[in-house]
Amino acid sequence: MFAFTSCNDFLDREPLDKITPEIYFANEGDLAAYSLGCYNFATYNPDEFSIGPMANDNGTDNQAASSGNTALWVPGEKRVPEKDGAWDFTAIRKANYFFERVLPKYEAGTISGSEENIRHYIGEMYFMRAYNYYSKLVSLGDFPIITETLPDDHETLTKASIRRPRNEVARFILDDLDKAINMMLETSPNGKNRLSKKVALLFKSRVALFEGTWLKYHKGTDRVPGGPGWPGAKMDYNKDFKIDIDKEIQFFLTEAKKAAEQVADAVTLTESTDVVNPVDGNPYGWNPYFEMFGAVDMEPINEILMWRAYDASLGVGHSVGVYLSKGGGNLGYTRGMVDAFLMQNGLPIYAANSGYQGDVDLEKFKIDRDRRLQLFIAAPTDTLRLSSSSVEGLAFEAPLILNPEAERVPTGYAPRKFLNYDPNQYPTYSGKVNSYGCIVFRGVEAYLNYIEAVYELNGSLDAKAIDYWKAIRRRAGVSDDLEVTINTTDLSKENDWAKYSGNELISPTLFNIRRERRIELMSEGFRMGDLKRWRSLDNVKNYQIEGFNLWGGEIEKMYEGKLIPTGTPNKVANVSSKEISGTTYLRPYQVVTKNNLLFDGYTWCDANYLEPIAAIHFVLTSPDTNNPDASVIYQNPGWPKIANESAIGY
Repeated sequence: MFAFTSCNDFLDREPLDKITPEIYFANEGDLAAYSLGCYNFATYNPDEFSIGPMANDNGTDNQAASSGNTALWVPGEKRVPEKDGAWDFTAIRKANYFFERVLPKYEAGTISGSEENIRHYIGEMYFMRAYNYYSKLVSLGDFPIITETLPDDHETLTKASIRRPRNEVARFILDDLDKAINMMLETSPNGKNRLSKKVALLFKSRVALFEGTWLKYHKGTDRVPGGPGWPGAKMDYNKDFKIDIDKEIQFFLTEAKKAAEQVADAVTLTESTDVVNPVDGNPYGWNPYFEMFGAVDMEPINEILMWRAYDASLGVGHSVGVYLSKGGGNLGYTRGMVDAFLMQNGLPIYAANSGYQGDVDLEKFKIDRDRRLQLFIAAPTDTLRLSSSSVEGLAFEAPLILNPEAERVPTGYAPRKFLNYDPNQYPTYSGKVNSYGCIVFRGVEAYLNYIEAVYELNGSLDAKAIDYWKAIRRRAGVSDDLEVTINTTDLSKENDWAKYSGNELISPTLFNIRRERRIELMSEGFRMGDLKRWRSLDNVKNYQIEGFNLWGGEIEKMYEGKLIPTGTPNKVANVSSKEISGTTYLRPYQVVTKNNLLFDGYTWCDANYLEPIAAIHFVLTSPDTNNPDASVIYQNPGWPKIANESAIGY
C-alpha cells in the first residue's frame, strides 16, 4: 500500500498553480517576494541560526560535539532511509514554476517596474535553482535535470526521473549561474542582504572547484561517471554516454579559476590588528577582522558579499552569542585543528627553532602563533564577555569540559569566532536575543578558490595566486615567505586528514594550500565537503578525536578534585583516562565505555562519500511497483535499495 501513495509524493509535486494566482508576478515586487521566499541558506532562516552554522564542522578533524556522529563514523550504522532523504525536488520545482510564469511575461514586457530590478530578481531565481542543484550534486552526485513543472502523471514523472551523470549536472549548474551573473546587479536593490553578481561569481567558483577536484581525486572509482563499476553504466539511457575525464577536470578547474579571479580582484580583505581582546571595556574598534564575524551592520564591510541581518526587538534574533558567551555551545576544536596553525615566523610547530612553547599550558600554546588561533580559540585569560560594571570583563577561565552538553567544550579548546562583545546584545542571556548579523558569503573564499584551482591545474602557483596567499597570511600575522613553510613541512608529523587524497600523500605545497583553507574557513561549514571532494577520508580508521593536553601539566591543576577518569571504581566518569586511552590528551569519545560505538574512534566507510537514495523512490520510479529493481534510477555506490539496510558489506 505504501508503494501506491499519491503521485503527489513523486518528484515532490505541489499544487503551486492553486496557491499562486495568475495575477501574481505582475510587478517587480512580486518577483522580489517570491525569490526571497526561496532563500534557503543555512544562516538565512533565524530559526536555524542558534549555534547551528558553527556546528557544521563537527564530526570532522576540526571540531567535535559531546555526542559523536555514529551514523557517519561507525560503518554499518548508517541505513538506507525508507523515504525522504536528499532525493527531493521541492525547491527545484519552485524555481521552475517561477520561470514558466515569469519568463513569458518578461519577454512580452508585461511586468511593471524597473527593468534592471526585474532582470535581477529573475537572475536570483537562476541562482537559487543552481544553489539547490549544487546541494544535490554534493549529496547524490548524478541527478535528474528538470527544467519544467511536470503533470501528476506516473509515466511522465518516471521518464523525468532518470539520473544524469554528475559532470552534466555540474555543467547545468554553471549554465544557470552564468544566466544569474548576466542578469544580476553588482549591488542588489536591497543591498548585501540579498544576492548579487559577485555572489553568483563566487558560488560559480565554489561549484566548479568542487566538481573539478571531485573528478580528479575520485577518478578511477565508481563515484565518477564512466569509472569502473559506475552504476549508471547499467542503465539503457546511458548507453551512449562518453566522457573525457581529464578534459572535464580541466574545464571545471579553469571555470573555477576565472570566476574566483573576478571576485578576488574586487574584494579587499578586512584588516586585522595584533590586539586579541577588547581594550578598556570597549567592544568595538580593537580588531576589525574579529569584529567582522559579529558585526551588527555588515553592509560596509567589503569582504562580506552577502549577510543576514537580525533584530531581536522585532522577533528576529539568534542565540550564537548566548552560547559562546557562556564559554561553550557544545563544540570544541580538536588537537589536530589547533596543531595546524603555524607560528608567526611561518614554521610548523614541530620545525626546529620554531619557537613553539608546547600545549601543557593553555596560555603558552598560543604564544607567537597565527593570529587566527589567538583570536578564535580561547585561553583562560581571554575575554569571555564584557559588562558595564567591569572594564576588564569576565574571562573564560577553565574550559567547561564538565558542564552539561549545551554549555560544554568537549575538547577543552573553546571557540570565540562569531562572538560579539557588546553587552547590549545580551539583555537576558537566554533565547534568541542576539541581533548581530551572520555572514552568508565571504570574499576571502575567492582568494582560496583561485589559489587551489591554479595549483590543481598547473602544479604550480602563478603570481596572482602567490599575491592572494600572501595577503591572507599577512592578515593572520604570519610570515608571507611561503617557501619557508613549504620547505619545513613534514607530512608525517601533520595530524590532518587532508594530507591524503585517496591513499597518496599530496605535495607539501598543495597540503599548505589546504591548510590555509582549513584555518581561514574554520567553523564556516566547509570542512566535510572539502574532505569529500579531495577524497581525504579513505585512510580514516580508528582515528581518535583529541582535545587539549589534560593530564600531568598545568591544565590538570585547573580541575583539581573534579576529574573522574574512565574506569574509576564506583564512579561515573567525566573525562577520559590516560591509562585507558594511552595518552595525556583529552579524548571526548573515550569517557564512557558501555554502549559507546565511538570508543575505538572514527572509521570511514567509502559508501558515505555519497548519500543513499531512500527506498521509496525506487518503487515510485519503477514501471512495475512490485519490482524496485526495475526503477529508472540507480542507487549510489555501496548502498542497497532496501530500507534500513546498511552499506553493502557492513
